[in-house]
Amino acid sequence: MKPRSERLEVVLSLEQRREDQALDGLNRARQHLQQQQHQLDELRRYQADYRDQMRRGQQGVVSVTKLQGWQAFIAQLDQAIVSQEQQVRKAVEVFEKARDVWREAYERRKGMARHIEACRAQEQRQQDLRDQKQADEAANRMHARRRLT
Repeated sequence: MKPRSERLEVVLSLEQRREDQALDGLNRARQHLQQQQHQLDELRRYQADYRDQMRRGQQGVVSVTKLQGWQAFIAQLDQAIVSQEQQVRKAVEVFEKARDVWREAYERRKGMARHIEACRAQEQRQQDLRDQKQADEAANRMHARRRLT
């Protein structure tokens, strides 16, 4: 029969696979969050540029229709920014959940590895005791033979 530590290697392998999958999920969530944040940054930058253009365009005489068009577009940008901020918040939540899943998988794998090491240490102590017992018995037999002769 295989030692317990060897039998537990299968469990460690499964835990490693779970951790790897959780890490993949975490990386995908991180990438998605970065993309969403980048889109938000781009919208804000575009809005700021558009406002600057609008201010420069207002230095002369501007028709009411053109001014209303600019304001309507700014309002649409504001709404797009609010919507994108919601997307970023959702992406943060997904990322945090993925991080928690990964952390749990990591801790489980590390715990299993520590348990296997403890089993190996115990198995080694038991083997050392058996070896010592055999050595003591051999020494006793040798000593008993010398007495008889």
